[in-house]
Formats: sequence, C-alpha cells, structure tokens
Amino acid sequence: MAKIDNMMAILWMLNSGRKVTAKQISEKLEIHIRTVYRYIDALSASGVPIISDPGHNGGYTLLNDFIESPLFFDVDEQTALLHAASFAKGAGYYLGEALNRATSKLKMYSNQEQERMIKQQLEGLEVISPLGKTSIEPILKKLEQGIINESSVEIEYLTSREEQSKRRIVDPYGMIYWNHNWYVIAFCHLRNEIRSFKVERMISMIQTEMIFNRPKFFSAGEFFMKNLLPDIEDKQGLIPLVIGGRRSALDNLCQHWFLGHHFKERTSNKVIFLLEEEVIHTYVPYLLLPYGKSIQAIEPINLKQKLIEVLYELIHYYQN
Repeated sequence: MAKIDNMMAILWMLNSGRKVTAKQISEKLEIHIRTVYRYIDALSASGVPIISDPGHNGGYTLLNDFIESPLFFDVDEQTALLHAASFAKGAGYYLGEALNRATSKLKMYSNQEQERMIKQQLEGLEVISPLGKTSIEPILKKLEQGIINESSVEIEYLTSREEQSKRRIVDPYGMIYWNHNWYVIAFCHLRNEIRSFKVERMISMIQTEMIFNRPKFFSAGEFFMKNLLPDIEDKQGLIPLVIGGRRSALDNLCQHWFLGHHFKERTSNKVIFLLEEEVIHTYVPYLLLPYGKSIQAIEPINLKQKLIEVLYELIHYYQN
C-alpha cells in the first residue's frame, strides 16, 4: 500500500473516536511499528491534531472537531485559498459569512510554522473593494437556490430605459460576475426569450412553485459574452485597427473587455485589432479617448477625423 494510502487509513482509524495504539495500527496495516511512528509524525507536522497518551493504557486519538478540518493542505495551498478568499471578498462575494468560517478553519488547523509563513504572505496582499455598492446578498442567495432547484422566481425589475419597474417571472439558468457587477442569465416569461438581468436593478424577488428544465449544455458565460460583443458574420469584411503608443497603454488595450476579443498582433510600439469598419467609427473613438496622449490612432486614417468630431461634440456640449 502506498504511503499516502497508509496515512489516510491511519486517519480513518483515529477518526473512529477510540484510542488506537501504534501496535494496533501496525498489525492492521501490516507495516513495521517504526513506520507507524514516522507516519504519525508526518501527519502531526502537516497540522493534523493527533493527541498522544503515553503509558500502559496510552495510544493515539484525534481532537473531536477534526472532522471539520482541512486535510493535507501545505503552506502554498493554504495561502492560495486565503488569497482567493481575499479576492472573492473584494469582488463582493455573496457567501461572505461562510467564506469567513472556511478561512478561519484553515488558519485554526495550521501548525505553528505554517501559521507564521501564511501570516507573512497574507500581509503582502490586499484587495480594495469597490465603494458605494448596495447589498444584494439576499437576492443572490435566492437566485442561487432557484438555479440549483430549477425553480422560477418572480422579480420586480427596473431597466435602464424605463422609469417604472415591472414584475416578471424568470427561470434563472446561471449567474455571471463581470466588470464589478452581478448578472443572472434567465428565461423571461414576459419576453419569451433568454435575457441577462443586472442584479442590482432587481428591487425585490420571491420564489414561486413553478419548476423549469434548464437547457442541456447551456453556458451562461457564453450567452453573456455573445450578447455583449457584436455578432460578426463576415470575417472577410474586417479591417485593421492599428494603435501605437506607450507600452503600458498598449498592454491595457490588449486586455480591454471589448478590444481584447478582436486582438490580432502586437509589437513593442503598436497593436493591431481586426474589426468591422462601422464598429470602429461608431464605438472605438469613445473607447480610445480616455487614454489621452498615451496612444496614437494610426489606421484607419479616417479614425483620426472621427476622434476630432467626437471631441468637438463634447466641447460644444459643455459650452452650451
């Protein structure tokens, strides 16, 4: 039997709640008693809370609450999980209390050396949460239950184009976290189609008794991105958008939520995207203006004129 299998077998024996001697473990697993001692030492070093009682009636036992402790997480794994928890909290993860309990257990069951190293690494990472967000945790939890149970929910929803909210029944297929906002992809009974809904625009929600069947192989993420980006049917009709500028600005453009999906080529001083000409003239100027003098529009040539027109429109707007 492999070493890890023997160590797991020892854990199961100790987890029975009864005191177990090294001789009993040795006989049960058919290994040398000195090997048992080495495995016990290795388990203790990894953070397993093994209690050793010497003497005639002695033996090994586990702390009663070990069943809730993580098994065999090394320092890097523990640090990675705690870092991930920090990012989740910064993003507004809605199961924050459960996450806090989980991270507390990770820290609680670490040995002294692990705890010291993890503390040092965690002090070097901070995630700054966005400010001004309203609490949507109750709605997110109800949506999650609707997705798991495949049960419809009734929402009161306010769109960006309407002044009055509307009540509608939706079948939630999946949740998306994108650009510091939560969305739910759901079939809308009112519109009779699958749509994406911004969760912070949901004023209220109640569970219904209605049950639905989620489409097989449906991906909420793919649906969301397909509706977010323009549908390009004619790949031959694409033209190059060539942008020059500072390396840091070009790096940022390559990671842009929209332009990044149309990336073609990158050099040290310019980047090339492939887009439809209409998209370039309609949307790209507004995406490039925030970069100011850190970039230059190289191609198409008429993009420069479009940038000037957009700037004049802004000047005229603020002058009046």
